[in-house]
Amino acid sequence: MAERTPWSLSGALRGMFAKKTIDADTWDDLEDALLQADFGPTVTDAVIADLRAKVARYNTTDPTDLQRMLRESIEERLSALDSTLTLSERPAVVLVVGVNGVGKTTTIGKFAKFLHTYGRSVVIGAADTFRAGAVEQLSTWAERAGAQIVKPQMTGQDPASVAFQTVEKARNEGIEIVLIDTAGRLQTKGGLMDELTKIRRVVEKQGPIAEVLLVLDATTGQNGLAQAEAFIEHAGVTGLVLTKLDGSARGGFVLAVQEKTGIPIKLVGQGEGINDLTGFTPHVFAQKLVG
Repeated sequence: MAERTPWSLSGALRGMFAKKTIDADTWDDLEDALLQADFGPTVTDAVIADLRAKVARYNTTDPTDLQRMLRESIEERLSALDSTLTLSERPAVVLVVGVNGVGKTTTIGKFAKFLHTYGRSVVIGAADTFRAGAVEQLSTWAERAGAQIVKPQMTGQDPASVAFQTVEKARNEGIEIVLIDTAGRLQTKGGLMDELTKIRRVVEKQGPIAEVLLVLDATTGQNGLAQAEAFIEHAGVTGLVLTKLDGSARGGFVLAVQEKTGIPIKLVGQGEGINDLTGFTPHVFAQKLVG
């Protein structure tokens, strides 16, 4: 029995834009495809309305024009927020936040490797002292990425003190970038946000925080975003990192999450390997998504 090819937005669009003309079915099929790709109803309606207006304005019936307009519309919306990482401080301190299970620890390892590839020195702070195995897992990734790591000196050490020691080490040794892992879950959400606030306060005694990156699992879509809303509300998030963004089946979530939160996507992970985290480029992403 032949293996079924997974659904993808680019595959669905390819058939749609191969037709001879834009007709009523084109619009219905496009709406269905965008919804299936997790754009969400609000963004889908806005994109379709924008495209209908452009098709009318330019009086075209050519599906290749519609394809180009869709690509440009998505790129324009994605470019509305600045995706540039702000890492000019020395040391540039980055807090990495998110619920457990989204790939936060592996993302830190991949980000350290990404920075190392660009010649930056990195130290990782293992401040998720609540999750069993988190420190060991992070140590493995740090070693693979060529980064140093600061671990708790005793079981149950205060996460804020680990963060403080990591920044102190960076300042003393001239290390350029500090990545601090944080807890994804405590007994109560309030306690978790209090802990993050404390980490921020302690770190900021030594200097400003450059970025607070929220890691989201793209495969969980809107549910994942709902889980992360407490971080968006309380943690001072400056950028999003989307993990598990394999293929274009869920690609619409990229635009939906940025528009819903008003926070730019700064990094995307598209695989399991250590080199599979890259900076986010709206033009490249829209091109891959639409074809």
